[in-house]
Amino acid sequence: MSDFHNEEFPVGALYAAAGLIGISLIAVFSVRLGLVEGRPTAPEVRAANNVAVVHEREYRFSDREDGALVIADAASDEPVVILEPGSNTGFVRGVMRGLMRERTLKDAGRDSPVRITEWADGALTLTDLGTGRIIELGSFGPDNRRAFAAILAGKKPPEPSNLPNLRATLPVSAESDKAGGPA
Repeated sequence: MSDFHNEEFPVGALYAAAGLIGISLIAVFSVRLGLVEGRPTAPEVRAANNVAVVHEREYRFSDREDGALVIADAASDEPVVILEPGSNTGFVRGVMRGLMRERTLKDAGRDSPVRITEWADGALTLTDLGTGRIIELGSFGPDNRRAFAAILAGKKPPEPSNLPNLRATLPVSAESDKAGGPA
């Protein structure tokens, strides 16, 4: 067993670590306090460039007793899309679950509509009108963006293309056994 009692820790390493932490804290607080200008957000860039809205619509999301997610037009309360229980719509459900959690934390109404907006620059955003939060849907990948683009078009979201082909892994059915298929 080695004995470290006679060895000293390099003091220079401690000073270097403390210096890096100090510089990081100064940089963060400089941006937070407005001493240094931070990078603009996507909504700020669109506003500065006067990017036009191509299509937008407000929706209310609600759960049905059987587990379906009902997406209704906020103005008329008419259902636009119903996502049945067990459908592969995890991203849509996950986003709405996150928004509901944030509404609960901020004591915002749970029945406030959300706005889906398609912009002329190709961006797609979801704005929670209860909390003011804006979510850039393109940042979650093309399949997840397509899910909300389909809702904006009044269609059921497509199945994600990144899932494995489960039919290819299923065992041979009883019908193929009766037809003389492989055993």
